[in-house]
Amino acid sequence: MGNPFQDQLLKAGLVNKKQANKAKREKHLNRKQKKNDASSEISAKARQQQAAQAERNRELNRLHAEEKVQRELAAQVKQLIEKNKLECDESGEAYHFVEENKIERIFVSEDMLEQLSCGQLAIVKLGENYEVVPAKVARQITCRTKEAVIAFHEKRDT
Repeated sequence: MGNPFQDQLLKAGLVNKKQANKAKREKHLNRKQKKNDASSEISAKARQQQAAQAERNRELNRLHAEEKVQRELAAQVKQLIEKNKLECDESGEAYHFVEENKIERIFVSEDMLEQLSCGQLAIVKLGENYEVVPAKVARQITCRTKEAVIAFHEKRDT
């Protein structure tokens, strides 16, 4: 046999063959059980790490999707402004408005001044410049981002 201590016990007659085999089988089962416990613990940790990684990936994908939507909206706003902006009259009258607690001004014609006051036109910001656009376009821009519309005296129904 493979175990000299077991052989000595068998020769001395303290244990019989059946008892020796039973002890051997129990020892084997204990080793196998410990191995399974260790492997199940390792696999549990691996599953936990995979779940955490999957959660991080979902969060990153959500952030990338949000950034993509924001870029698309910004591009749409820019296109709307560039396509529909009205020419300002640098020799016209100054129209004063407030942006971020600062009084800004833009020079427009008298007709545009009246239209701005009654809500037919609006002032929007494109980059560092201010542009005048029709009210319809200002509403479309407001749907996409409110920050771009600076001055819009929209008529409200009460």
